[in-house]
Amino acid sequence: MAHGYDSGRLNLPFVGIATFGKYAYVEDWDAIDADVAVLGAPFDFGTQWRAGARFGPRGIREASTLFAFGHAGAYDHEDDVTYLDGARIVDLGDADIVHTDTEGSHRNIEYGVRKILAAGALPVVLGGDHSVNIPCINAFSEFGPIHIVQIDAHLDFVDERHGVRYGHGNPMRRAAEKPYVSGLSQFGIRNVSSTAKEGYDDARARGSDILSVRQIRAMGPVAAAERVPEGADLYVTIDIDGFDPSIAPGTGTPSHGGFLYYEVLELIAHLARRQRIVGIDLVEVAPDYDPTGSTQILAAQLLLNTIGRVLHARKGHP
Repeated sequence: MAHGYDSGRLNLPFVGIATFGKYAYVEDWDAIDADVAVLGAPFDFGTQWRAGARFGPRGIREASTLFAFGHAGAYDHEDDVTYLDGARIVDLGDADIVHTDTEGSHRNIEYGVRKILAAGALPVVLGGDHSVNIPCINAFSEFGPIHIVQIDAHLDFVDERHGVRYGHGNPMRRAAEKPYVSGLSQFGIRNVSSTAKEGYDDARARGSDILSVRQIRAMGPVAAAERVPEGADLYVTIDIDGFDPSIAPGTGTPSHGGFLYYEVLELIAHLARRQRIVGIDLVEVAPDYDPTGSTQILAAQLLLNTIGRVLHARKGHP
C-alpha cells in the first residue's frame, strides 16, 4: 500500500470544482455543521461607477484554490503555528440575486447569513459591492452587540442621495443606525472620497474612529488595533480598495495610497488575538479589471489567513 504523498489523490489547485479553499460544498442551509461558512453575495447594483463585483465571489473562489491546504493546514514559520489545521470550513454557494431588485437580493443575502449564525458558524461573505454589508449587518439583529471594523478607502457614510439608501456608499451609515452596533472603527480612509465633510462630522458624532493609511502607518497596525474598544465582539468588513491599487487593481473605485498586505493582516491578527471576531465580509473585488488575477489572490490569501487566526484564537491560543 502506498503511503504519504503517494496515497490518495494529489488534487492540485487546478483540479476539481472551485469551492472556497476547495472545502466541502453544502447546498442545504439547514444542515450547516462547521466552524466557518462561506457565502457568496454576487450583487453589484449598488455601484456608482464601475460594476463587475458580481463576479467577485467566483473570482475569489477560483484564486483560493491556490491555497487549498487540505488537512495539512498552513504552517507559518514566523508565528510557529500551523493555521487551518483541521479547520471545519464549508462553502454554501451564493445567495440568489434578482436583477434590478436591491431589496429582494439583500433579503436573500441576509437569509443566508442568519442561517450561518443560527448554526453557530462564523459567516464569511464574499461580495459583491459594499452594499452587501447592509444585509449582513441586518442579520446580526439577534446576535449583537457588535463593533464594526472597516478596512476601506471610502467612508461609505452617505445617508441618502437622490432617494438611494442602500447603495455601496451607504453601508456604514446604515450600520451606525442599528441599536446593536456599538461603534465603528474606519481604517484606511483617504484622499478624494465619496463622502463630504458632513459625512465625516456625522460619523464622528456617532462615535466612529476614522484613521487614514498614513495615520495607521505612523502608529503601526498593532497600535491601530488597540484603539478598537476592548471586549466588544467584532464584525470585520474589508473593501478590497482599502489596499493600494498597485496590488489590487481589480476593483470598481481604486484609490492610490492604500494599505499593503501585511499591514492589514497584522492589524486583523492582533484583533483576533485580542477579542472575538464574529463576522467577516470582503467586498468590491471586480476580477475583470485585473487580468493578472492578483486582486483575487490577495482577497483569498487575506481571508484564509484571517480565518486561520480567528480559529486559532478561539482554541484559546494567545
